[in-house]
Order: sequence, then C-alpha cells, then structure tokens
Amino acid sequence: MEENVTKGLPFIKMHGAGNDFVVIDSRGREAAMTPGLARALGDRNRGVGFDQLAEIRSSDVADFALDFWNSDGTMAGACGNATRCVCDLVMRDLNRDSLELVTARGRLFARRLADGRVSVNMGHPQRAWDQVPLAHRVDVMHLPLAGDPVAIGMGNPHCVHFVRDAETVDLVAIGPRIENDPLFPQRTNVEFASVLGPDHLRMRVWERGAGVTLACGSGACATAVAAHLRGLTGRQVVLELDGGVLEVDWREDGVWLTGPVARVFDGVISASYLAAHP
Repeated sequence: MEENVTKGLPFIKMHGAGNDFVVIDSRGREAAMTPGLARALGDRNRGVGFDQLAEIRSSDVADFALDFWNSDGTMAGACGNATRCVCDLVMRDLNRDSLELVTARGRLFARRLADGRVSVNMGHPQRAWDQVPLAHRVDVMHLPLAGDPVAIGMGNPHCVHFVRDAETVDLVAIGPRIENDPLFPQRTNVEFASVLGPDHLRMRVWERGAGVTLACGSGACATAVAAHLRGLTGRQVVLELDGGVLEVDWREDGVWLTGPVARVFDGVISASYLAAHP
C-alpha cells in the first residue's frame, strides 16, 4: 500500500476468527500511528472500528516488523491473530509460504498451511511472576484472586480462569475489574475457559484495552498453556471462541497458534480525518 497525501492513508480490514483488525503499511516511511489516531480509528461509530490495529514497519533483521495498537489508543505487546493476518498479506505479496517478523515479543516465524490457514510461533510462555508481569511475587499457578486463576505472559499479560461453563460468565461485569486489578501493573487480558474434552476448550475473553472480543490469539495461547500446566489438557488444544476455532500447539520451540484469516475490505482514511486526529 502506498500513501497518497492528497487522498489519505490506505488501510486493510481483516479478521481472524472474528478478532478484527485495521492493517496499515508504514514500510519505507515514518510510522503513521499515534495514540489519538488509533483511538479515533478504533471507534466503531466515528472511525473504522477494530479490536487492534497492526502497523507494518520495515526491518533490517526480518521480513518486516509489526506494532500493535488497542482500540483505546494504548499499545499492545503481542497480538496473535493480527500477526497471522498480516503474515498472510505479506506472504501473498512475496509469493512465499513462510517468513520471519519482529514484534515487541521478539523474532517470530510464520507459515501458511495447505488448507490456507496461517500458523505463527508466538514464542515461549512467560511463567515467572516478574515476566508476566505481576506487581509482586505470588504463585502464578494460583493467583490470590477470586476463581483461582493462572497468570501467563505471552508478550502481554493474561489472567486465565477455569470455570464450569464459560458461556455463563458476565465478561462485561467481571472483565474490567480484573483487567485493572493492582496485581497487574500493566493491566491484563482476562480469559474464562471450560474443559470440553482432554484437548478441547471453550474460551471467552475480555481484552486489555479493547473489551469483549470474539477471539484472542495470545489469549488462546495463554489458556492452552495454563490448561496443560493445570493437568487439564495435553499440549495440543482446540479452542472454541465466540468468533471461531483456533488451535494451539505448545512445542519445544514455542507456542504455535493456527487459525483462519480473512481480508474483508480495503479502504482509505481521508486526509481531513487524519488532520482532525493527529
């Protein structure tokens, strides 16, 4: 995508299992995104609307670099589904089925499967209290919070609850309270999962900086890791989310996330809108 100053800023709208994104290509030029512009674009009534915005940047050590923004204008350290979506775009541009990218999480590797789905290695889970991070030393496998949740870092913090029936959880009421609990100095994503089988989970999520979303890739990874550590599942897990199905495989080289990607439409943010939201 090339920017034309008189016509505005091109973007692509994508989603992975209902987790939706705006993708902006800033390779070869100064980054376009600011907290104010991200917050304005994230408004589903007055902007474009998204769970996260992904900005592609140039990299000297990988095929590209990627930054993530939440709909409230804050930055996210990781976003598994957005990573998969952008990797699909770039692999098509390069006519390749695999590539490397750099995020705040570090160097990641992605590939396209024969069925069209995209897998990305999200790296090793962060299991120490100060890596998640938490405000002070606690047992990350049994946090001192209601529901006995697990804390896992996947480049961003996650608080995973295992419940009898995830369908009945009031995410809107409970999610923001846990997101902003003092135990999480950088706030946290909040997951609720119920076990459907030895390698099958039902998961719902409240995302830090975005609220209720139909899916969360890093959250699926954190939930699968927590479920295995609790002895509830194996290392390969199928997760049913509100927006679709994701697969997680915790291997020796990291946590692999696999799922569908969809390119919904291409658009242009008008020059007047950009000027009004610096």
